[in-house]
Amino acid sequence: MTALHRYLGRLYDTILSRQELQIEELEILDRSDRPGQTSEFYVRVRFPDESQLQVVEKLVAERLIILKVRYAYHYQRADGELAFRYDNAPHYPDIVTFPHHKHVGGAVVPSRPPDLSEVLREIDAVLYAS
Repeated sequence: MTALHRYLGRLYDTILSRQELQIEELEILDRSDRPGQTSEFYVRVRFPDESQLQVVEKLVAERLIILKVRYAYHYQRADGELAFRYDNAPHYPDIVTFPHHKHVGGAVVPSRPPDLSEVLREIDAVLYAS
């Protein structure tokens, strides 16, 4: 089993472990057994309040290191309005963490590439704050 295959398995298990999530779409293209070792992970899930998260990760394995070549974690409220999105599209070159950034409302702020578990914890803090 390759490092990339294990990483994809962890993403899959993370989503499945969240029983409150309704999985609307899930696609894993695991090419970790081929030269170049590239893979893709896509999921769209709905939360109990009808908000939703879409995740895209395009991955490359270089030896034991997994690189997120492209990613987006797009979380929107039930009304369809953006709550936040992390991505690495190279369209904000003046941000210190270029190309990594986070959209919050109408603002774009520096960020580092998040992990799916971190994004879910951030959403939990919004949904389940007392």
